[in-house]
Amino acid sequence: MIKVLFICHGNICRSPMAQMMLTQKVFDLKINNQFFIESKACSSEEIGNGIYYAAKNTLIKHNINLIPHYASKFTKEDYYNYDYILCMDDSNIRLLNIICPDVSNKYQLLLNYTKDKGEVSDPWYTRNFEVCYNDIEKGIKGFLSYLKENKKI
Repeated sequence: MIKVLFICHGNICRSPMAQMMLTQKVFDLKINNQFFIESKACSSEEIGNGIYYAAKNTLIKHNINLIPHYASKFTKEDYYNYDYILCMDDSNIRLLNIICPDVSNKYQLLLNYTKDKGEVSDPWYTRNFEVCYNDIEKGIKGFLSYLKENKKI
């Protein structure tokens, strides 16, 4: 079982989008039984809130099945419970390192699995959820290619 945790600042936009997009992708590929996928925040301000309406609408527009979601915060225990902790931006990694230092190099930017390495656009500030969706889609494609190339799926 490959355990994947997506991280963003509040766990109401980018990380739940990534969670639902990867869940849909592995289901479509019929490899969903090989994955456990969740998302969490590296901050506390949105804990308990659902996915942001514009993030939800973007997923619906792209025919991604929605999963019930309420924001929760990353804990030190999460570090040991997941194989891949995929962050949306460098700030996420800095905040995670305060909670639990990354001694095994688990904290990675999602877009590190692409040729265009970098951060996933934050739609909370840009209001462009389509660009965010495209960034996540590219990252997921790269991540699955990485797993396949390394014979993990």
